[in-house]
Amino acid sequence: MSNFDSSKEYLNDILKKVIEGKLQLPDFQRGWVWDNSHIKSLLVSISRSFPVGAVMLLETGGDVKFQVRPVENVDLKNKDIEPEELILDGQQRLTSLTQVLMLDKPVKTFDEKGRLIKRFYYIDIEMALSGNLEEAFISVEEDRIVRTNFGRDIKKITNEKGGEILLDFSSTQKECKAFFFPCNKILNSDEWEESLFENAPENMPKYMQFRKKVLDAFRKYAVPVIKLDKDNSKEAVCLVFEKVNTGGVPLSVFELVTATFAAEGYNLRDDWYGHPERNPIGRFQHLFDKESILKVIEPTDFLQTISLLSTLQKRTTDLKENKSGKLVSAVSAKRSAILAMSLEEYKQWADKVENGFLLAAKFLRKECFFFTKDLPYRTQLVPLAAILSLLNERWLEPKVYEKLTQWFWCGVLGELYGGAVETRIANDLEDFVSWLTDNHHDVRTIQEASFQAQRLITLRSRLSAAYKGLNILVLRDGAQDFFWKESIQNLDVEEVALDIHHIFPKKWCEENKKSVKVYDSILNKTPISYKANRMIGGKAPSKYLEDLQNHKTVMINNEVMNQILESHLISIDAIRNDNFELFIENRKNDLLGLITRVMGKSCSDMSVG
Repeated sequence: MSNFDSSKEYLNDILKKVIEGKLQLPDFQRGWVWDNSHIKSLLVSISRSFPVGAVMLLETGGDVKFQVRPVENVDLKNKDIEPEELILDGQQRLTSLTQVLMLDKPVKTFDEKGRLIKRFYYIDIEMALSGNLEEAFISVEEDRIVRTNFGRDIKKITNEKGGEILLDFSSTQKECKAFFFPCNKILNSDEWEESLFENAPENMPKYMQFRKKVLDAFRKYAVPVIKLDKDNSKEAVCLVFEKVNTGGVPLSVFELVTATFAAEGYNLRDDWYGHPERNPIGRFQHLFDKESILKVIEPTDFLQTISLLSTLQKRTTDLKENKSGKLVSAVSAKRSAILAMSLEEYKQWADKVENGFLLAAKFLRKECFFFTKDLPYRTQLVPLAAILSLLNERWLEPKVYEKLTQWFWCGVLGELYGGAVETRIANDLEDFVSWLTDNHHDVRTIQEASFQAQRLITLRSRLSAAYKGLNILVLRDGAQDFFWKESIQNLDVEEVALDIHHIFPKKWCEENKKSVKVYDSILNKTPISYKANRMIGGKAPSKYLEDLQNHKTVMINNEVMNQILESHLISIDAIRNDNFELFIENRKNDLLGLITRVMGKSCSDMSVG
């Protein structure tokens, strides 16, 4: 439960704290993104005394420490000042108002196409008095001159130079004569009023009406403020921020941890991504350079793996000390556990986890995964890397490797690693570690995994985890290419284009009225080289086999070709006699046998067709 209070503060008081540095941003806040139209709309709302929403602040000085930075475009006189409060919600509004109302320099904003522009904001006093506040607020370029733009209206302000000067606000005297009020004088207009009295005294009566109607609305404007006190935990603060940050892009846990570590002088971004001077090769580049399949790894995956190992270590210690119930730490890769991770814990495990991911790549290669597109689940790499971080070279011991492969393939073919998997990740690590020393210990993923024969019919998308898994299992068992007559996993993949293709060609199946749900399923698919697939075309299997065997560069007899077909779990009699139904039935049984073997448990069988 977060500790907070709510009150109201005058807009002027809040903005003063911003420019003095007493109110700053936590460094995980993304940059300011409001465009010109958003700013004008905000100004109109305040001029009408309409509510523009509460802001949420965090009191500093507690255990929660973030790297901080001033609001956009604010140059602090005292660079070392420690903020008293941080902005959790309201960054866009407070940044807009600070730039427009408090700074004597152009506002950095964006046009409707997202291009960076610099603008000063003015109020057309006559128009404001008429009640048309939506049109009264305008923005002008940084030279404060409004020019014609090939006959366009004054409201169509652009970056284009040239043309007749319509309005010139380049000095206070010219502002007064034009009777346009600069927005950066709204909260303190004394000097401007003196200039108006000297340069256009006849306008003073109207100005006083404007001051009462518009300027006083800004000066009396009170903003609802929700303030979290310094006793709140880091997890609570980050959770609150995520809940209120509905208008922006959700922050990753990596960004939040980066901000907390930065407060302790450690640059997590440099550690992961590298820096040209401080750290030329970050962990991500090092992993990718060593094992290209690891390019799918995200920084959050790395942090999750460290969280698993550090919380497992805590749990082990708690159990040794005979703690029980809620006093025993839980193994966790959840957001809250990662945010609670200390810099010391990160440093303790980072190198070991990096090595764990490298070992995971070796395991994947041994299982015949060579490309990221073939990986069933990125999320399963997290517990895999955590397990291997603990096993090191032991993972190659036959009994250990057998357990590792069974767990891995149960996760893939049981399709258990889609969606939210934080609980499964934690359970798998803890279960597997116990299983290594106790053969009777249950691993929940293995227990829960199941594969029904009917699933073979519904596996049609190459994006499916089980689809990818079955394709790789065929390769792993030594499938040879129809044309190159070489084990596909040994082919030079840079030279030989491989893909999953129909065994009974689609055209032939359509012409022979075969069920599309059957012929387009994985039962009728296998890895085939591009060259072999071109020769297959839309021919009957008996015909394309004859062409493949009699090709002038690779002439082979039936015995050799039959061995190649069997390596793909293809029935010889069925395919050579173009018997589609027999082929499907036999391949179903062979694939189920393969699945049963790697999962270590029988499949639930039912008819297919």
